[in-house]
Amino acid sequence: MPDPAPFLSVIDLRARRLSAAELTAALPRAELDVESAVAAVRPVVEDVAARGAAAVRDASERFDGVRPEHLRVPKEELERALTELAPEIRAALEESAARVRAVDSAQSRPDETVQVVPGGTVTQRWVPVRRVGLYVPGGRAVLPSSVVMNVVPAQIAGVEQIVLASPPQKEFGGLPHPTILAACALLGVTEVLAVGGAQAIALLAHGAEDLGDGRGLEAVDLVTGPGNVYVAAAKRLVRGQVGIDAEAGPTEIAILADADADPAFVAADLISQAEHDPLAASVLVTDSVELAHAVEAALAIQVPAAAHQARIEEALRGEQSGVVLVDDLEQGLAVVDAYGAEHLEIQTADAAAVAARVTNAGAVFVGPHSPVSLGDYAAGSNHVLPTGGTSRFTGGLGVQTFLRGIHVVHYDRDALKGARTAATTLADAEGLPAHGAAIDIRFAD
Repeated sequence: MPDPAPFLSVIDLRARRLSAAELTAALPRAELDVESAVAAVRPVVEDVAARGAAAVRDASERFDGVRPEHLRVPKEELERALTELAPEIRAALEESAARVRAVDSAQSRPDETVQVVPGGTVTQRWVPVRRVGLYVPGGRAVLPSSVVMNVVPAQIAGVEQIVLASPPQKEFGGLPHPTILAACALLGVTEVLAVGGAQAIALLAHGAEDLGDGRGLEAVDLVTGPGNVYVAAAKRLVRGQVGIDAEAGPTEIAILADADADPAFVAADLISQAEHDPLAASVLVTDSVELAHAVEAALAIQVPAAAHQARIEEALRGEQSGVVLVDDLEQGLAVVDAYGAEHLEIQTADAAAVAARVTNAGAVFVGPHSPVSLGDYAAGSNHVLPTGGTSRFTGGLGVQTFLRGIHVVHYDRDALKGARTAATTLADAEGLPAHGAAIDIRFAD
């Protein structure tokens, strides 16, 4: 009988010196055609903007197979979900929230005043967004952890109004999954919408005159939270009317490992991300051919025993996953920085020192006992992170996502006099004499 096909394809970069662009192109990556999805969801977004709740119900019936009676979840349903939540799940959610709250509390930023010159100050004020819409998906998995990851930093930032949307579930009478509702109640979120997909993003961005309960829904100022390609496309369409955190793509893990890594640990972590979605990316970067073979052997043992074997196999064998062989850790660091993974594990000798040199990653997990799944639930870090290499220019969800920096400028007459020459000279150089005149008039006799 022939040997079974390997789970991971191999990209051999040893003895190759590639430019940054060539390196990026050589690495495995999931294809995410957001632009095509934009064309598909544009009619939905425009319909919700025009018809409000009626359009949302039509879209929910079409895409979710249910026409929800309540677009706004009644308060008693939230309370009932929390009452009926299994005690061990409640305790786990409370622990997760406490850890995220501990980390996020350190991210709160005080106002900072700089005296530029005597009598002239600039203060940086940090002001929370007033009203935010948080999206929690409801596809292959129920994700109460995403409620924690979205809600807690918004609360720490001081957001005044929080609205959370999650898809209606046919088996729960058109309401979101009860564990999602329980997590909302646990964290004090009282405005919850039974709406999913592109229609949820459109409803949050445009609001509605009446949700069918005699009450309207005010549009939000910012939308955050992960979702599928159609959610990403809807975010692209409403961006500018409201703020967005990111256009999230399929989840991904990269592991930089050397010969000292435990192949069973590496395999388990690759599987844990592949479990999310057939498009999930699981990438191993190593300078050890022996480790690569050992990881493949470990996958052959662990994958057949997994609950979601078919989904995991599809993800591991997809073009977005694979093993990248490098000459040494120096080249390995160049590879993982070019890849810019959502989640990056460092399983090498002196892992902390290696991790300190990483510049592009959504989150870095250091050493053999810091798996990505810890960050998903109970590390205290946030699991809403940049995907698709966008960690090159953006970071994950956090308190800062919900804050805006406002400069407050306060100069007295003498301080303005000291800046007069520089300001009016530059105004003249730019051909904007009225700018200079607005300063000069303050010194006219």
